[in-house]
Amino acid sequence: MTEWVDSVRQLTEPADVHWCEGSAAERERLIAELVRDGQLLRLNPEHFPDCHLYRSHPGDVARVEHLTYICTRSRADAGPNNNWMDPQAAHAKMRELFRGAMRGRRLYVIPYCMGPVDSALARCGVEITDSAYVAVSML
Repeated sequence: MTEWVDSVRQLTEPADVHWCEGSAAERERLIAELVRDGQLLRLNPEHFPDCHLYRSHPGDVARVEHLTYICTRSRADAGPNNNWMDPQAAHAKMRELFRGAMRGRRLYVIPYCMGPVDSALARCGVEITDSAYVAVSML
């Protein structure tokens, strides 16, 4: 994993890299940074303890249909209603889009597990983002 993260770091060129470890102290530190920078607003702690307001940018959307592709070896795997792209072409395009994309930003590395860690059904992964808000949301 460290080799992969290093390859992402080399490609995206962040100012620094923060490996999230998931502690309560880390969560509080990130929340304090977001509040200090005006990105997160604390709600009334008497009525809404440990609650905050975050307003995302209108252009920051989870999915844009015309830019979403299913990348498989076979176009038929994508089905009739999806955009398809060859995986090698997709990787080449992504490398160009991501080159230098995090200059001046912090890269957060967030390991996670979907489901109980000791379950045969659990799925583990790593999320990479430049958003402290996303990092806090994953902790």
